[in-house]
Amino acid sequence: MGRAAGRAVLVVALAVLAGCASNGSGSGGELKTASDVTAAEKRASIRLQLAVGYYQNGQYETALDEVKQAIAADPGNAEAYGLRALIYTAMGQLPLADENYQTALRLKPGNPDLSNNYGSFLCTSLNKPAQAMPYFDTALRNPSYQTPVSALVNAGLCSIRSKNFQAAERYLLEAVRYNPDLQATNAGLARAYYERRDYTRAGFFINRLIETSKLDTLSADALWLALRVQRKLGDRTQEASLAAQLRRRFPGSPEYAAFERGAFE
Repeated sequence: MGRAAGRAVLVVALAVLAGCASNGSGSGGELKTASDVTAAEKRASIRLQLAVGYYQNGQYETALDEVKQAIAADPGNAEAYGLRALIYTAMGQLPLADENYQTALRLKPGNPDLSNNYGSFLCTSLNKPAQAMPYFDTALRNPSYQTPVSALVNAGLCSIRSKNFQAAERYLLEAVRYNPDLQATNAGLARAYYERRDYTRAGFFINRLIETSKLDTLSADALWLALRVQRKLGDRTQEASLAAQLRRRFPGSPEYAAFERGAFE
C-alpha cells in the first residue's frame, strides 16, 4: 500500500479526535452537544489534542503519556485508544496496537473512522487483507461517515494486496466520484488494470496521476508502475523520463534494481 494511502488514513484518524467531544448521547437520549460535555471529558479532549501534536512530530513517548492522562480522565474515550493504536503502530508495537484498536471498537462498535483505521492496520501492518475487508465495509455502510473516500481507497488498495483486482476496481472507481485527483486512487486503478493486462485503462490513470501530481512527490513504487505502463504502451519518451526520475530519486530502491535488471514483468 502506497505512502499516499497511509497519509489519507492518518488524516482521517486525526479527524476522529477533532469531533470526539460531540459524539454519543446527551441527557434524555438526545445527541450530545457542548453543554453535555463533562469536565473530565474536556480534560481528556485537551490531552488528546496535545497527543495528536506530539504524534505528528514523531514524539511518540510524549504522545503516549498524554493519551494515558486522557484515558485516566475519561476511561471510556474510544478515540484515545484509537490514537494510542496509531502511536503503537508507528513505534512498531503491533500487538499493543491491535489490543488498543479492539478496545476502541468495543467502546464504539461500528464506529466508521475506527473501523477504517483498524482495517488499514490489519491489511498493511499485519498483512491480513481478508480480515481487514469487513471493517472497511462496516465503515462504508454507516450513513453518518464523513470521509467515505478514505475507506474506499483503503479497501481498494487492500483488495490489490489480496489480488482481487475486480473488487479493487469497484472500490477505487467509487472513490474517484468523491475525489478524482487522489494519488492513491489513480495509482491504485492503474495497478489494478495493469495486473489485468488492460494497459489502455492503466495508461489513462497513470496519465491522470502524472497530470495531477508532481513527479517528485511520487513514490518509487508509483514511478516504477508508471514506467512499466508506458513501456507497454510504447511511449519511450515517457518511459525514459520516468526512468530518469527513478534513477535520480531512488537509486538504492528495489524498483530501480528491477529496472537495472530489466525485470519489467
